[in-house]
Amino acid sequence: MTLGFSFSSAVALSRYVNPRLSRVAFAAATLGLLGGCASTGLSSAVGPSRGAVIKAGAERQIAGMEVIPLTNAIAQRLSSFAPNPGFADAIGDARPVGTIVGIGDSLEITIWEAPPAVLFGAGSFETRIQSAIQTSRPGTFPETMVGPSGAITIPFAGQVPAAGRSLRQIEQTIVARLRGKANQPQVIVRIARNATANVAVVGEVNTSGRFPLTPRGERLLDVIAQAGGTKQPLERMTVQVTRGATTATMPLEAVVRDARHNIVLERDDIVTAMFQPNSFVVLGAAGKNEEVRFEGTGLTLSQALGRLGGLQDMRADPRGVFLFRWETAERMRGLVASPLPPTVGPIPVVFQVDLKQPETFFAAQNFAMKNGDVIFISNSPASDLQRFVSLIASTVLPALSVTSTVRAQ
Repeated sequence: MTLGFSFSSAVALSRYVNPRLSRVAFAAATLGLLGGCASTGLSSAVGPSRGAVIKAGAERQIAGMEVIPLTNAIAQRLSSFAPNPGFADAIGDARPVGTIVGIGDSLEITIWEAPPAVLFGAGSFETRIQSAIQTSRPGTFPETMVGPSGAITIPFAGQVPAAGRSLRQIEQTIVARLRGKANQPQVIVRIARNATANVAVVGEVNTSGRFPLTPRGERLLDVIAQAGGTKQPLERMTVQVTRGATTATMPLEAVVRDARHNIVLERDDIVTAMFQPNSFVVLGAAGKNEEVRFEGTGLTLSQALGRLGGLQDMRADPRGVFLFRWETAERMRGLVASPLPPTVGPIPVVFQVDLKQPETFFAAQNFAMKNGDVIFISNSPASDLQRFVSLIASTVLPALSVTSTVRAQ
């Protein structure tokens, strides 16, 4: 602005001193203004133009990059790919706890002997004919904890392996070891205290913590209910279940709709409730430039454009809306004219969204957004010209006012 004002003053003074020099001074002022604009970046748009993006795709400035005009056929083809496997397919139901014993669990063991009892005691009662009838009675041991070795100690049976085994297997082992020592032994084993069969529930729930599992077989929605439910609306929540090295993620609403994915949980499962875990970034001539989060149930391109406030009428190029994404070669096979690069990793793809075409609005309703997408809206050439003219007017018009004032005097 300082440079522009000095040349504007030169215009006014030149016209006052010698009107013949006004054209020369005006040209010099304009050139000076252009130099000031170039040095300050006022004459350039923020981000690439529509032509620059298309040229970058045509010249393969990035390996594998290609600009693809978005059509309804492309949107429907991409949406036809199967989504990520759900809980029923990726993880599956676990065996209810109470059937498998773990280290740290406490067991209650009861042993019965047929009369005459030899090892674990017997009882008798008197009849009317004054003869004693011998009966068997159970011998119940105090709670026995499964130690670090994974075994328990039973009198006359020794060290009995328990960790990782079912209650029925433990009973059979004890009976086999007592056979020949006790009289027709029978054994009942149950879990008295559960120390290991727990699941962790964290994230956007009202009460995070570890919750015990029972032989009933708690399911995913059961433990979320025990945690007090989610803090956010159901349709905006995503649930992640981690079992060992396997992790699967699904919208909570999808789990409620399809009972197959309401799986039986296993000890040490981790359930994480997340609020709007996905996001996309919008840049350029949009209503706002920021990261926009969206829910796991999905978001279409038309909904995304609505959430970012649409396009700026005075700046945006409606034919220059681009969506940058990393895609797999499998999904893009047949959609690009050129051969795909021999790579197993993701490839850069740019979808051009031409909002001047009515078909594009139907395609945008079928095109699903993905986590990490970037939407860029380029400036229209007319907006750059308008900015330049406005800057010329804001600099030259004050000079004309000064000239008029001087001449009036």
